[in-house]
Amino acid sequence: MEVKSRVPGKILEINVAEGDAVKAKDLLGTMEAMKMKQAIACPCDGTVQEIKVAVDDRVSAGDTMFVIAE
Repeated sequence: MEVKSRVPGKILEINVAEGDAVKAKDLLGTMEAMKMKQAIACPCDGTVQEIKVAVDDRVSAGDTMFVIAE
C-alpha cells in the first residue's frame, strides 16, 4: 500500500526505517503543511517496504511517501 501526501508540504521527520514492522495508526513521520505540523499515520498493519522521501524534501499532493507491504 502506498502512503501518499494529501497536501503539498515539507517533510520534517521520518520515524521509521525500511524493514520496520508497523501497525495501523503508527506515526511514520511528520510534515509541515499550511504552516502546521501534520502527522503521517500508517493506514494498515505491515512492514515498511520503501521510504521515498527524506527530511527537508518538498512533496506535492499525491506524491508517494512510504510503501507498506501488508
